[in-house]
Amino acid sequence: AKHPEIKALMKPDYNLIWVVVLMVLAQMTAFYLVKDLDWKWVVFWAYVFGSCISHSMTLAIHEISHNSAFGNSKAMWNRWFGIFANLPIGLPYSISFKRYHMDHHRYLGGDGIDVDIPTNFEGWFFCTRFRKFIWIVLQPFFYAIRPLCINPKPISRLEIINLLAQLSFDVVIYYLWGVKSIFYMLAGSVLGLGLHPISGHFIAEHYMFLKGHETYSYYGPLNLLTFNVGYHNEHHDFPNIPGKSLPLVKKIAAEYYDNLPQYNSWIKVLYDFVMDDTISPYSRMKRQLKGEVKQD
Repeated sequence: AKHPEIKALMKPDYNLIWVVVLMVLAQMTAFYLVKDLDWKWVVFWAYVFGSCISHSMTLAIHEISHNSAFGNSKAMWNRWFGIFANLPIGLPYSISFKRYHMDHHRYLGGDGIDVDIPTNFEGWFFCTRFRKFIWIVLQPFFYAIRPLCINPKPISRLEIINLLAQLSFDVVIYYLWGVKSIFYMLAGSVLGLGLHPISGHFIAEHYMFLKGHETYSYYGPLNLLTFNVGYHNEHHDFPNIPGKSLPLVKKIAAEYYDNLPQYNSWIKVLYDFVMDDTISPYSRMKRQLKGEVKQD
């Protein structure tokens, strides 16, 4: 109400389409280039390059899940484009992510609904420094199985299409270029979502390093690789504004954001999470939801 000019930012980011296409082409080129390398170099490039592209692509899919590519009026175009963006990640992800991520926005911290909240087992077991380190390494595994434990949903037609498209793509890559290209693709995705500087955003977004503050923004340089997902308070306030425009939201409404707790290093977030004995997977706000709950 105070800044009506923010409404002008609620429109698709068509540049996202071309960025995603270029990222897919970059990974396709990498699949070809690694096919004859020694294994040590396949592992090296999977972590140094492939992991960055894969993690960045998951955040492109995050943007697409909010219909940022083609707009709300072409929702299905966004779903098909998300399946396309998913291809170089190697594992079907886009459609399921969309379904659960909308719950995360509607019912942030909702017990049994928001699968971004760690399970009781995670909080109970990963409570020492070493175990928290292992938990960070295994984050892709927990993000994959947590929905099945907390809030399983019937498989949709689009999820089956996502799965079949992904399996077909993987088979084609294996047939054309062999096992090293497949390993590079899958290892890059797992490594990029585990022990990796960009993965600091998983913890930075909603873990309560300070009591009373549930969501935190990060304003460091890695936003350039992550479609400004670090602007997380801004994103939750205006989920229909593409990441490209979130810095403008902060600039326009600076009085609402500048004085909130914020981060400038995701690497430090990972370090502090492991070393601070008062922080664990339990350090999340969990709510008991009341009234009607509507899920995708």
